[in-house]
Amino acid sequence: MSTGELADRTWQGLSIPAPGTFHLDPAHTRVGFVVRHLVVSKVRGAFREVSGEIVIADEPQDTTVTAVIKTDSIDTGVGDRDGHLRSGDFLEAEKYPTIGFRSTGVSGVSGDTFTLTGELTIKDVTRTVELAVEFGGIERSFGRELIGFSATTEIDREDFNVTWNKTLDGGGLMLGNKLKIEIEGEAIRQA
Repeated sequence: MSTGELADRTWQGLSIPAPGTFHLDPAHTRVGFVVRHLVVSKVRGAFREVSGEIVIADEPQDTTVTAVIKTDSIDTGVGDRDGHLRSGDFLEAEKYPTIGFRSTGVSGVSGDTFTLTGELTIKDVTRTVELAVEFGGIERSFGRELIGFSATTEIDREDFNVTWNKTLDGGGLMLGNKLKIEIEGEAIRQA
């Protein structure tokens, strides 16, 4: 069946694509993060290299997602800071070249939002996380079928052995432990 012949289907009131495999489009996918800095502000950054696969299952709740992020692709817009984040104080990019995610379940569907549960691995530490996902829909253009989505979650970086910090003169810490992850993505049907 060609892309033009694929039929959408409805699941719990949401229009979703027919079963198949979608690959993340790196040109239209952003994995960003926000962390509190110096107690009074926030620093934002992103990982510039991400790949992944979404396999839409016959039973939508059995859909799976995997993603791999290149650790050394971290970018906060400040070269010295990025180098520090790649170092042994933080991500140890040479020793741990990737961050991985593997979904384990879909639940809580309400309209175009749902919860995606999965295992996030940073520095060989794997923890269960829940992402709040908003499904952006299906589009067919330029001879391709693609889907869009947004997702957010919050993790404690110390749970992944990312513990470096510094005490400020006023007694607070230079960095917050909570890290908000913000994902905007598109994925293109492969099969």
